[in-house]
Amino acid sequence: MNTRPMNTLVTGGCGFIGSNFVRRLLADAPMAASRVVNLDKLTYAGNPANLADVAGDGRYVFVHGDIGDEALVGRILSEHGIGAVVNFAAESHVDRSIDSPESFVQTNVLGTLRLLNAARSHWTAMAGAAREAFRFLHISTDEVYGTLSPDDPAFTEETPFAPNSPYAASKAASDHLVRSYRHTYGLPTLTTNCSNNYGPYQFPEKLFPLTILNALEGKPLPIYGDGKQVRDWLHVEDHCRAIALVLEHGRLGETYNVGGLNQCANLEAVRLICSLLDARAPREDGRAHADLIEFVADRPGHDRRYAIDCSKLQRELGWRPSESFETGLAKTVDWYLSNRAWCGEITVKRYARERLGRTA
Repeated sequence: MNTRPMNTLVTGGCGFIGSNFVRRLLADAPMAASRVVNLDKLTYAGNPANLADVAGDGRYVFVHGDIGDEALVGRILSEHGIGAVVNFAAESHVDRSIDSPESFVQTNVLGTLRLLNAARSHWTAMAGAAREAFRFLHISTDEVYGTLSPDDPAFTEETPFAPNSPYAASKAASDHLVRSYRHTYGLPTLTTNCSNNYGPYQFPEKLFPLTILNALEGKPLPIYGDGKQVRDWLHVEDHCRAIALVLEHGRLGETYNVGGLNQCANLEAVRLICSLLDARAPREDGRAHADLIEFVADRPGHDRRYAIDCSKLQRELGWRPSESFETGLAKTVDWYLSNRAWCGEITVKRYARERLGRTA
């Protein structure tokens, strides 16, 4: 891929992973010619405050809108001379998909389709080096592969899709659409399938921030079932480095799995967080934060284990996670402790007492 500065459209850039990636793009692209346009619908999990620190950067442009608005996306691509699209925009919480699947199909399937249509039209009209350098990178999940038993090998890029939730099914459909636009129309696409992310700016319905914030308030720490569901935990900054590498050097039409190489059961992860909080923010009554753990009825169809084989990414692009689970988790706890104002704004004003999710 041509390494010249490139104007990039990031969709869903006010979300957890998207905002961390926008920040990385701006840090890695100090030349004024590299513009980052963030298109975000600002649903419940999209928070402009996630990017307050870069809002004044002349290279950053925010557009409030929907990836399903094909005309709007087309104008953005043309007016800003976009050379790459990185698609984070998605409904992503499994519990919400179980309660209301339709919005997941609307955004994750139809939205991706319309985004692909706009990108294809834009790319078709390009010429020369700009056309050659154009990329469409789709961010997906390991949940499209289904679930693993304790002794199964980790998911590879060749693992057949077997989604078990409406969310996972909608993401699998979007992955197939991206693949089809490469093989049918020649659109220069790439796809990444990541494991469970954690780190700063994560919406507090997810396991780690929910645990931290509930513990600080002395509230119960709900754990689904027996808490032995295993996830491969990936620090968001390591994920963003991987995305940047795939965007720059990935082979067209390929899928790259991104994993943290940190398999850990939900219950064990929560206990680790509690131990960190015991040292950093002890309870007034002197009791351990882990005493707040409360087991609740399991989620319907809850996948037992995810694990990612990211050897292709390591072999082809030289990526490895820089954070161990211990260092990444400590940094995450410290970030939430240092950013209580952000936490308060998103939980009180934006979440407005909705039911919080429980686990990953």
